[in-house]
Amino acid sequence: MPDSTTADSKDHNKVQSAEATYAEQYADFALNLKYEDIPADVRERAKYLILDSIGCAMASTRYPFSANILAGLKELGGEGDCSVINKTEKLPVRDALTMNAALVHGLDYDDTHMAAVVHASAVSLPPAMTIGEAVNASGQEILTSYVIAMETAIRIGMAADFRFHHHGYHATGVCGHFSGTLVAGRLYGLTPEQLARAQGIAVSTATASQEFLNDGAWNKRLHPGWAGVAGITAAHLAKNGFVGTALPYEGDLGIFALHLGEDGKTVDCTVLTDGLGARWETSQMAIKPYPVCHIIHSIMDAALILRTEHNLTPDDVKSITILLPDQAKHLITEPEDLKKRPDTDYTAKFSAFYVVATCLVRGKFGLNELEDEALKDETALALCAKSTCVSDPDSKFPEYFSGGLIIETNDGRTLRHHEPVNRGAGDRLLTNEEITDKYMDNAMTVGDEANAVRVRDHVLKLDQMNGKTFAAGLSKN
Repeated sequence: MPDSTTADSKDHNKVQSAEATYAEQYADFALNLKYEDIPADVRERAKYLILDSIGCAMASTRYPFSANILAGLKELGGEGDCSVINKTEKLPVRDALTMNAALVHGLDYDDTHMAAVVHASAVSLPPAMTIGEAVNASGQEILTSYVIAMETAIRIGMAADFRFHHHGYHATGVCGHFSGTLVAGRLYGLTPEQLARAQGIAVSTATASQEFLNDGAWNKRLHPGWAGVAGITAAHLAKNGFVGTALPYEGDLGIFALHLGEDGKTVDCTVLTDGLGARWETSQMAIKPYPVCHIIHSIMDAALILRTEHNLTPDDVKSITILLPDQAKHLITEPEDLKKRPDTDYTAKFSAFYVVATCLVRGKFGLNELEDEALKDETALALCAKSTCVSDPDSKFPEYFSGGLIIETNDGRTLRHHEPVNRGAGDRLLTNEEITDKYMDNAMTVGDEANAVRVRDHVLKLDQMNGKTFAAGLSKN
């Protein structure tokens, strides 16, 4: 795929005065970006990122959480006019957005931007497609809105530099409040002044707790949807005269200062608009090969490589040392007792011990490896007990999610493998063909090949249709 990260700046991205706030700069970008301003290869890649998201959402619909969320939303808001991916139900716009976002993000199989550590499509596609359906925007307008959300959510995450996570916040949920507001502001026709103020409203709702890491709860699945709902709400309030704060980013109690405390003082806010409209971070999204926390993909590949190269069996293993970035290893190793015997699929998704052990036992890792039968596999759990996690001295985090393994065998061998760049990122980005293969695997868990192909072709023609046609084609017939 051609690299468009250094494309020339477009006329729409006017030079801002020194007095322009970051909210004003984002409002200008969101309201003035044109479909034609986005390089053709970025638009094409965006459609494949959307395809990956739709596949993840389709696969989510066979899991209990999707029915539980849908039941709650229907009880709360009743029927509406907006479509839900792979469902027959229609919901009010905010509830449909919540549901679609939960489906995209629900399996933790959706894309990630390495430097931002943000699941950007989960907070960009649902507001673009759902609001786009509500106002019947053109497909080109939906795609443009999606890219606007991607570029802004990513830059907010990059400015935080993993410190949202360090302070207990799920960065995707935090950043998505602002990107969702920008999409809503564009599609609902706000003025620049209104959209700048709408971001000042979103700063008061932008939060997302990571407490789910300690007990495997479902909260994370709702974070992208809550962010989009907050964006719709902020946009409508600002459009009708509500006055939000002017400095939601750089203010003394803006998003960084509020969430990061002393660390907030070192945030470089120029990252928020650096290269905006000229460098396309959307092109750098990493697609997940595995349906688990992105930080542990490298150690999974390491486990599978060592298993194959050395014909390893579980009986061969004396001990396992897992190498992970020091800044992030607590997310996938603590609390240790729970992570070594995960009792839910969600805990397993965030367990370095479980995913390595299961790769060594089964020689693969997909959605089936998160089922109850796999979680109770005593052979894998015995390997978890033999595992420890240490800091990776060769980590390239946060640019890449590096990782490695050292396995001591019962016959005295020491086996090592390190993955400096996780598969799917950097110069190992998945091709559009590989993304399509992943989509087909996901889509065919809930339907036949003919339907999977129909939806695939529909998504890749997004910019040739209107919002109602696009959304309707994603719902279950």
